[in-house]
Amino acid sequence: MLYEITESYGRIKNYIKHLPLYYSNNFSEMTGADIYFKLENLQRTGSFKIRGALNCILKNIDRCKDGVIAASAGNHAQGVAFSAKSLGLKAVIVMPEFTPMVKVNNTRGYGAEVILFGRSFEDAYKHAVTLAKERGLQFIHPFDDPDVIAGQGTIAYEILSEKSDIDQIVVPVGGGGLISGIAEYVKNTRPEIKIIGVQAEEAAGMVSSLSEGRVVSLASSFTFAEGIAVKKVGDLTFRCCQNCVDEMITVSENEIALAVLEYIERAKLVVEGAGAAPLAALLAGKLDIAGKKTVLVVSGGNIDVTTINRIISRGMTATGRFMTVAIILPDVPGALTALSGEISSLNANIHEIVHIRNDHNIPLSRSRVNISLETRGFEHIEQIMERLSALYEVTRLV
Repeated sequence: MLYEITESYGRIKNYIKHLPLYYSNNFSEMTGADIYFKLENLQRTGSFKIRGALNCILKNIDRCKDGVIAASAGNHAQGVAFSAKSLGLKAVIVMPEFTPMVKVNNTRGYGAEVILFGRSFEDAYKHAVTLAKERGLQFIHPFDDPDVIAGQGTIAYEILSEKSDIDQIVVPVGGGGLISGIAEYVKNTRPEIKIIGVQAEEAAGMVSSLSEGRVVSLASSFTFAEGIAVKKVGDLTFRCCQNCVDEMITVSENEIALAVLEYIERAKLVVEGAGAAPLAALLAGKLDIAGKKTVLVVSGGNIDVTTINRIISRGMTATGRFMTVAIILPDVPGALTALSGEISSLNANIHEIVHIRNDHNIPLSRSRVNISLETRGFEHIEQIMERLSALYEVTRLV
């Protein structure tokens, strides 16, 4: 596939942004290694997906003249919609019902007809295949297509053209198209470079498939990193990963949330959950980076504002910077003031208070307060819990 990837780059280069590797001083100093980002979150449409979509349509332009159709949780949708608009073609996109509105609205903004269908990518995929036959549209697969894979592989072409002395590339994995393209190019040019894939624990279809030696279908794939929430990987991508990927790692929801937060705070970058998976693996100590030049592929930045809010809360909780407790108070004047004074003396900042006086599970002479606090770490949380528990009936909620 080396030739196909090189040809793909020549085909799409005038439509995409060339994004040079970004050396992260912050994360390099923090880890004692050389950490580079390939910032596809800054790519046109906000993700790498434009590469595969463009290459597939341009290479098969005659079959696409009546229009194209795709199924996607968002990024592939925008890539196909943008590509079709750029080439004057009609586009129909089927998206799962849970898709963040930022991705739905952006896809519509590129002129595509958007159909929300089903609760998973697989539901949307089946519906899109049916519509393709009914309407005579060319189906653009999000990952299990050689032309799409070749387009995604242009990322590796750019990385090695710019810096050939890297030691490893870490890639988020959903259906496997991105890592397949990168791995195919790297292993046919610089086979000593290690290719590492990262999946969400709740959607580890490639990990499970490689472990069993066959493509398996997960019962569910519920992760807020919807860009890699795929129940079943492709047959083609599975074979590519079997042959060319050196290691697969999984990360938890909390680890991904922390990585999104770290991108915001340390790198001043907005990155979606899928794009943050490689950094999540690094921060969790799951990557061997000592003395190595490591490239993290930041696959996208299309994240809903409400999701960012939830991720920040989860990330702050995971680092001991946020807690919520339920406290039973005497239902008398001054009780809440006294509690606030205790919290102030502990140097915790009150983020939110909910005072509940009609809880049927506590005596009439008592009330319950759910209180969220900004804290300074796990040791500080222990101090707060110890002090408040000595004075009140306290239950840790978050």
